[in-house]
Amino acid sequence: MAGDPREKVEFIMTTKRKYLAVLSAAAVLAVVMLLGCGGAPAGSAEKSSAADASSASETTATSTAASYTLVEDGKLIVASDLDFPPLDSFEGGEAQGFDVDLSFAIAEKLGLECEYLPPQNFDTIIPLIVQGGKADIGNSAFSITEERKKEIDFTSAYLDSNLGVATKKDSAAKDEVSLNDAEKKIAVQSGTTGEAWARENLGSASIVPLNTVTECMAGLTSGLYDAVCADLPVISNQCTVSFTDCEVAMEIPTGEQYGIVVSKDNPELTAAIDAALAELESDGTMKQLKEKWFGGSI
Repeated sequence: MAGDPREKVEFIMTTKRKYLAVLSAAAVLAVVMLLGCGGAPAGSAEKSSAADASSASETTATSTAASYTLVEDGKLIVASDLDFPPLDSFEGGEAQGFDVDLSFAIAEKLGLECEYLPPQNFDTIIPLIVQGGKADIGNSAFSITEERKKEIDFTSAYLDSNLGVATKKDSAAKDEVSLNDAEKKIAVQSGTTGEAWARENLGSASIVPLNTVTECMAGLTSGLYDAVCADLPVISNQCTVSFTDCEVAMEIPTGEQYGIVVSKDNPELTAAIDAALAELESDGTMKQLKEKWFGGSI
Protein backbone atom coordinates (compact mmCIF):
# COMPACT_ATOMS: atom_id res chain seq x y z
CA MET A 1 0.00 0.00 0.00
CA ALA A 2 1.56 3.33 -1.13
CA GLY A 3 1.47 6.57 0.85
CA ASP A 4 2.42 7.97 4.22
CA PRO A 5 3.88 5.29 6.62
CA ARG A 6 1.69 6.66 9.42
CA GLU A 7 -1.36 5.97 7.29
CA LYS A 8 -0.15 2.40 6.79
CA VAL A 9 0.18 1.86 10.54
CA GLU A 10 -3.27 3.34 11.16
CA PHE A 11 -4.76 1.11 8.46
CA ILE A 12 -3.18 -1.99 9.99
CA MET A 13 -4.44 -1.13 13.52
CA THR A 14 -7.95 -0.42 12.27
CA THR A 15 -8.07 -3.72 10.42
CA LYS A 16 -6.86 -5.60 13.51
CA ARG A 17 -9.52 -3.99 15.72
CA LYS A 18 -12.26 -4.95 13.27
CA TYR A 19 -10.95 -8.53 13.15
CA LEU A 20 -10.93 -8.82 16.96
CA ALA A 21 -14.44 -7.41 17.16
CA VAL A 22 -15.67 -10.03 14.70
CA LEU A 23 -13.98 -12.81 16.68
CA SER A 24 -15.53 -11.52 19.94
CA ALA A 25 -19.02 -11.39 18.46
CA ALA A 26 -18.62 -14.91 17.11
CA ALA A 27 -17.59 -16.20 20.51
CA VAL A 28 -20.60 -14.62 22.20
CA LEU A 29 -22.89 -16.07 19.56
CA ALA A 30 -21.43 -19.54 20.07
CA VAL A 31 -22.05 -19.38 23.83
CA VAL A 32 -25.64 -18.26 23.33
CA MET A 33 -26.25 -21.07 20.85
CA LEU A 34 -24.68 -23.58 23.20
CA LEU A 35 -26.96 -22.54 26.10
CA GLY A 36 -29.97 -22.47 23.83
CA CYS A 37 -29.27 -26.06 22.80
CA GLY A 38 -29.26 -27.26 26.40
CA GLY A 39 -25.60 -26.80 27.14
CA ALA A 40 -26.25 -25.50 30.69
CA PRO A 41 -23.71 -26.20 33.42
CA ALA A 42 -23.89 -29.69 34.92
CA GLY A 43 -26.58 -30.03 37.57
CA SER A 44 -28.58 -26.93 36.62
CA ALA A 45 -31.25 -28.95 34.78
CA GLU A 46 -31.67 -31.22 37.77
CA LYS A 47 -32.05 -28.25 40.10
CA SER A 48 -34.64 -26.66 37.84
CA SER A 49 -36.58 -29.91 37.61
CA ALA A 50 -36.50 -30.40 41.38
CA ALA A 51 -37.70 -26.84 41.92
CA ASP A 52 -40.57 -27.36 39.48
CA ALA A 53 -41.55 -30.60 41.20
CA SER A 54 -41.42 -28.94 44.60
CA SER A 55 -43.60 -26.12 43.36
CA ALA A 56 -46.10 -28.58 41.90
CA SER A 57 -46.16 -30.53 45.15
CA GLU A 58 -46.84 -27.38 47.16
CA THR A 59 -49.63 -26.43 44.78
CA THR A 60 -51.21 -29.88 45.11
CA ALA A 61 -50.99 -29.75 48.92
CA THR A 62 -52.58 -26.31 48.98
CA SER A 63 -55.33 -27.45 46.65
CA THR A 64 -56.02 -30.53 48.78
CA ALA A 65 -56.13 -28.54 52.00
CA ALA A 66 -58.56 -26.07 50.46
CA SER A 67 -60.68 -28.65 48.63
CA TYR A 68 -63.72 -27.76 50.74
CA THR A 69 -64.96 -24.33 51.73
CA LEU A 70 -65.53 -23.05 55.25
CA VAL A 71 -67.43 -20.04 56.56
CA GLU A 72 -64.29 -19.09 58.47
CA ASP A 73 -60.81 -20.44 57.81
CA GLY A 74 -59.63 -22.93 60.40
CA LYS A 75 -63.09 -23.41 61.96
CA LEU A 76 -65.93 -25.89 61.63
CA ILE A 77 -69.05 -23.90 62.54
CA VAL A 78 -72.05 -25.98 63.63
CA ALA A 79 -75.78 -25.20 63.78
CA SER A 80 -78.00 -27.10 66.23
CA ASP A 81 -81.17 -26.57 68.24
CA LEU A 82 -79.24 -27.65 71.37
CA ASP A 83 -82.43 -28.89 73.02
CA PHE A 84 -82.42 -32.60 72.30
CA PRO A 85 -80.68 -34.28 75.26
CA PRO A 86 -78.73 -36.50 75.40
CA LEU A 87 -77.90 -35.75 71.75
CA ASP A 88 -77.46 -32.01 72.24
CA SER A 89 -78.35 -29.40 74.85
CA PHE A 90 -77.29 -25.99 76.12
CA GLU A 91 -76.24 -26.08 79.76
CA GLY A 92 -74.47 -23.28 81.62
CA GLY A 93 -73.97 -21.38 78.40
CA GLU A 94 -72.19 -24.30 76.72
CA ALA A 95 -73.20 -26.83 74.10
CA GLN A 96 -73.02 -30.44 75.23
CA GLY A 97 -74.25 -33.91 74.32
CA PHE A 98 -73.39 -36.82 72.06
CA ASP A 99 -73.70 -34.82 68.82
CA VAL A 100 -71.66 -31.99 70.30
CA ASP A 101 -68.80 -34.28 71.33
CA LEU A 102 -68.99 -35.87 67.89
CA SER A 103 -68.70 -32.46 66.17
CA PHE A 104 -65.60 -31.64 68.20
CA ALA A 105 -64.07 -35.04 67.43
CA ILE A 106 -64.71 -34.57 63.69
CA ALA A 107 -63.18 -31.09 63.76
CA GLU A 108 -60.09 -32.47 65.48
CA LYS A 109 -59.68 -35.10 62.76
CA LEU A 110 -59.90 -32.34 60.15
CA GLY A 111 -57.41 -30.13 62.00
CA LEU A 112 -60.08 -27.50 62.67
CA GLU A 113 -61.46 -25.65 65.65
CA CYS A 114 -65.11 -26.48 66.40
CA GLU A 115 -67.52 -23.64 67.13
CA TYR A 116 -71.28 -23.77 67.79
CA LEU A 117 -73.76 -21.06 66.87
CA PRO A 118 -76.29 -20.04 69.53
CA PRO A 119 -79.28 -22.46 69.69
CA GLN A 120 -81.36 -22.44 66.49
CA ASN A 121 -84.96 -23.52 65.90
CA PHE A 122 -84.72 -27.02 64.44
CA ASP A 123 -86.79 -26.30 61.35
CA THR A 124 -84.55 -23.33 60.42
CA ILE A 125 -81.25 -25.26 60.36
CA ILE A 126 -81.55 -26.82 56.89
CA PRO A 127 -82.56 -23.47 55.31
CA LEU A 128 -79.57 -21.92 57.14
CA ILE A 129 -77.18 -24.45 55.58
CA VAL A 130 -78.77 -24.03 52.15
CA GLN A 131 -78.41 -20.26 52.36
CA GLY A 132 -74.76 -20.52 53.43
CA GLY A 133 -72.51 -17.99 55.09
CA LYS A 134 -73.30 -18.73 58.75
CA ALA A 135 -72.64 -22.41 59.45
CA ASP A 136 -70.71 -25.18 57.73
CA ILE A 137 -72.81 -28.08 58.98
CA GLY A 138 -76.02 -28.86 60.82
CA ASN A 139 -75.59 -31.51 63.50
CA SER A 140 -78.82 -31.85 65.46
CA ALA A 141 -79.94 -35.50 65.32
CA PHE A 142 -81.15 -35.17 61.72
CA SER A 143 -82.86 -38.31 60.47
CA ILE A 144 -81.78 -39.03 56.91
CA THR A 145 -84.84 -38.73 54.66
CA GLU A 146 -85.36 -38.51 50.91
CA GLU A 147 -87.34 -35.29 51.37
CA ARG A 148 -84.44 -33.58 53.14
CA LYS A 149 -81.96 -34.87 50.54
CA LYS A 150 -83.69 -32.69 47.98
CA GLU A 151 -82.30 -29.62 49.72
CA ILE A 152 -79.03 -30.72 51.32
CA ASP A 153 -76.48 -33.55 51.44
CA PHE A 154 -76.07 -35.96 54.32
CA THR A 155 -72.90 -37.56 55.57
CA SER A 156 -72.82 -41.29 56.23
CA ALA A 157 -75.16 -42.35 59.03
CA TYR A 158 -73.53 -42.24 62.47
CA LEU A 159 -76.40 -43.41 64.75
CA ASP A 160 -79.56 -45.51 64.51
CA SER A 161 -82.81 -44.47 66.15
CA ASN A 162 -86.54 -45.12 66.37
CA LEU A 163 -89.44 -42.89 67.42
CA GLY A 164 -91.26 -42.97 70.73
CA VAL A 165 -94.50 -41.65 72.20
CA ALA A 166 -94.57 -40.40 75.79
CA THR A 167 -97.65 -39.99 77.96
CA LYS A 168 -98.33 -39.30 81.64
CA LYS A 169 -97.88 -42.45 83.73
CA ASP A 170 -101.49 -42.28 84.88
CA SER A 171 -102.90 -41.73 81.38
CA ALA A 172 -105.41 -44.24 80.03
CA ALA A 173 -104.48 -43.44 76.42
CA LYS A 174 -101.23 -45.25 75.71
CA ASP A 175 -101.55 -46.72 72.23
CA GLU A 176 -102.15 -45.63 68.66
CA VAL A 177 -105.87 -46.40 68.74
CA SER A 178 -106.65 -44.49 71.93
CA LEU A 179 -104.48 -41.49 70.97
CA ASN A 180 -105.93 -41.22 67.46
CA ASP A 181 -108.94 -39.32 68.72
CA ALA A 182 -110.31 -35.85 67.96
CA GLU A 183 -110.19 -34.94 71.65
CA LYS A 184 -106.49 -35.71 71.97
CA LYS A 185 -103.63 -33.23 71.52
CA ILE A 186 -100.25 -34.56 70.43
CA ALA A 187 -97.22 -32.29 70.86
CA VAL A 188 -94.33 -32.62 68.40
CA GLN A 189 -91.18 -30.71 67.55
CA SER A 190 -91.77 -28.77 64.35
CA GLY A 191 -90.10 -30.12 61.21
CA THR A 192 -89.17 -33.51 62.68
CA THR A 193 -89.92 -37.08 61.65
CA GLY A 194 -91.93 -37.27 64.89
CA GLU A 195 -94.28 -34.64 63.51
CA ALA A 196 -94.50 -36.47 60.17
CA TRP A 197 -95.36 -39.79 61.87
CA ALA A 198 -97.98 -38.21 64.14
CA ARG A 199 -99.71 -36.49 61.23
CA GLU A 200 -99.77 -39.72 59.25
CA ASN A 201 -100.80 -42.10 62.03
CA LEU A 202 -102.68 -39.92 64.53
CA GLY A 203 -104.54 -37.84 61.99
CA SER A 204 -107.75 -37.63 63.97
CA ALA A 205 -105.99 -35.96 66.90
CA SER A 206 -104.81 -32.33 67.01
CA ILE A 207 -101.09 -32.21 66.17
CA VAL A 208 -99.39 -29.28 67.91
CA PRO A 209 -95.92 -28.34 66.52
CA LEU A 210 -93.57 -26.59 68.98
CA ASN A 211 -89.98 -25.39 68.82
CA THR A 212 -88.39 -27.89 71.21
CA VAL A 213 -89.01 -31.29 72.75
CA THR A 214 -88.61 -29.70 76.18
CA GLU A 215 -91.62 -27.45 75.46
CA CYS A 216 -93.57 -30.51 74.37
CA MET A 217 -92.71 -32.44 77.53
CA ALA A 218 -93.46 -29.45 79.77
CA GLY A 219 -96.93 -29.21 78.19
CA LEU A 220 -97.43 -32.95 78.63
CA THR A 221 -96.58 -32.95 82.33
CA SER A 222 -98.84 -29.91 82.92
CA GLY A 223 -101.79 -31.63 81.23
CA LEU A 224 -101.87 -29.30 78.21
CA TYR A 225 -101.14 -32.21 75.83
CA ASP A 226 -102.02 -35.90 75.93
CA ALA A 227 -98.83 -37.23 74.35
CA VAL A 228 -95.49 -36.30 72.80
CA CYS A 229 -93.99 -37.96 69.72
CA ALA A 230 -90.24 -37.60 69.23
CA ASP A 231 -87.02 -39.58 68.81
CA LEU A 232 -86.85 -42.49 71.22
CA PRO A 233 -83.44 -41.69 72.80
CA VAL A 234 -84.65 -38.19 73.63
CA ILE A 235 -88.09 -39.25 74.87
CA SER A 236 -86.45 -41.85 77.12
CA ASN A 237 -83.99 -39.32 78.50
CA GLN A 238 -86.67 -36.74 79.17
CA CYS A 239 -88.88 -39.23 81.05
CA THR A 240 -85.95 -40.55 83.10
CA VAL A 241 -84.19 -37.28 83.93
CA SER A 242 -86.53 -34.30 83.73
CA PHE A 243 -90.17 -35.37 83.55
CA THR A 244 -90.38 -38.40 85.81
CA ASP A 245 -94.19 -38.40 85.96
CA CYS A 246 -94.13 -39.37 82.27
CA GLU A 247 -93.15 -42.62 80.54
CA VAL A 248 -92.53 -44.05 77.09
CA ALA A 249 -95.90 -45.54 76.18
CA MET A 250 -94.98 -46.61 72.63
CA GLU A 251 -91.78 -47.49 70.81
CA ILE A 252 -92.18 -47.05 67.06
CA PRO A 253 -89.67 -49.08 64.97
CA THR A 254 -89.10 -46.56 62.18
CA GLY A 255 -85.47 -47.62 61.66
CA GLU A 256 -84.17 -44.07 61.30
CA GLN A 257 -80.53 -43.09 60.93
CA TYR A 258 -78.90 -39.80 61.86
CA GLY A 259 -76.62 -37.92 59.47
CA ILE A 260 -74.85 -34.56 59.48
CA VAL A 261 -76.27 -31.90 57.15
CA VAL A 262 -73.94 -30.29 54.58
CA SER A 263 -74.61 -27.93 51.69
CA LYS A 264 -74.93 -29.51 48.24
CA ASP A 265 -72.39 -26.91 47.09
CA ASN A 266 -69.73 -28.40 49.39
CA PRO A 267 -69.40 -32.12 48.50
CA GLU A 268 -65.72 -32.15 49.45
CA LEU A 269 -66.63 -31.29 53.05
CA THR A 270 -69.16 -34.14 53.11
CA ALA A 271 -66.44 -36.52 51.90
CA ALA A 272 -63.95 -35.22 54.49
CA ILE A 273 -66.47 -35.70 57.33
CA ASP A 274 -67.29 -39.20 56.07
CA ALA A 275 -63.59 -40.05 56.28
CA ALA A 276 -63.42 -38.61 59.79
CA LEU A 277 -66.49 -40.61 60.89
CA ALA A 278 -64.87 -43.80 59.58
CA GLU A 279 -61.73 -43.05 61.59
CA LEU A 280 -63.75 -42.33 64.75
CA GLU A 281 -65.51 -45.66 64.33
CA SER A 282 -62.31 -47.62 63.75
CA ASP A 283 -60.29 -46.01 66.56
CA GLY A 284 -63.00 -46.64 69.17
CA THR A 285 -64.00 -43.01 69.73
CA MET A 286 -67.58 -43.60 68.59
CA LYS A 287 -68.00 -46.47 71.04
CA GLN A 288 -66.66 -44.31 73.88
CA LEU A 289 -69.11 -41.51 73.08
CA LYS A 290 -72.06 -43.91 72.99
CA GLU A 291 -71.06 -45.34 76.37
CA LYS A 292 -70.70 -41.83 77.79
CA TRP A 293 -74.08 -40.51 76.66
CA PHE A 294 -76.29 -43.61 76.31
CA GLY A 295 -74.66 -46.09 78.67
CA GLY A 296 -73.67 -48.25 75.71
CA SER A 297 -74.29 -48.74 72.01
CA ILE A 298 -77.78 -47.97 70.74
